[in-house]
Amino acid sequence: MGEESRLRAVVELAQRMAAAQALPEVADAAAEGARRALGGDFAALSAWERERGRLRVLVNAGELAPGEEAFPADESYPVHDFPEITEFLHERWTRGAEPRAWVETADGPRGSRRVAVLRRRGRGSCVVAPIVLHGRAWGELYVARARGAAVFDREDADFASVLASVIAAGLVQYERLAEARRLAFTDPLTGLANRRAVEIRLDEALERHRATGEVVSLVVCDVNGLKKVNDTFGHAVGDRLLERFGSVLSRCGAALPGALAARLGGDEFCLLAVGVGAEAVERAAGEVCRRAAELE
Repeated sequence: MGEESRLRAVVELAQRMAAAQALPEVADAAAEGARRALGGDFAALSAWERERGRLRVLVNAGELAPGEEAFPADESYPVHDFPEITEFLHERWTRGAEPRAWVETADGPRGSRRVAVLRRRGRGSCVVAPIVLHGRAWGELYVARARGAAVFDREDADFASVLASVIAAGLVQYERLAEARRLAFTDPLTGLANRRAVEIRLDEALERHRATGEVVSLVVCDVNGLKKVNDTFGHAVGDRLLERFGSVLSRCGAALPGALAARLGGDEFCLLAVGVGAEAVERAAGEVCRRAAELE
């Protein structure tokens, strides 16, 4: 692939990631874009889960081997299976000093986990590129070619490092947009959904009700005496009361599958439930009142 083609591949990868909305779509855009850019038959994007000591596969793209799934529910590998990455897994990296990608082949040394996987799945070579986010190893890009295809070389590995940097930038952008979307539909004091989120969910629920007759329930409540608490003890105490009531509402709403607990503003809150029987909703509302009465 010439320099111009590679530049075009980088641009296409970045554009595909920017257009994706959810993390699975972002990961798929990254893996598929890198696979095409490197002329691979298969690609995977994985994230390191430090607390579990494992590498978890987010997406597999391209020609899948038996047992592989595009979006695996729980395909993961223990860190100790990959001694080649342990040296940088817990390091902090500055821009320009990230670990470089490397190539593995099916003719590599026996005992290597990656070599064994290549042989078992009928692949001849792979290039592995660490992905660094916020100065820490986030995961890896893995691209493989079938046995008999041209083996990846050092130039391919260097290009994979470039692609990993582009993917890292795309992941950062996704995180920022996801946080912006979260804040747009979240009450900053209680962490519950806000009025805007309720209005959107209620419009969708009513459309479903008109189409299918599905039951929609809305429980609206307020915190009695909030003004007196604010005037007597100050707004900090009043805010704490709202936070605690929000926690009560959230816990009680958890008994209703898919229910949305929200703060509408001021001392007004609500629970929105779709497809849940009236008796269950009434029980939850009663539990909210009972627990709210116990707040001090």
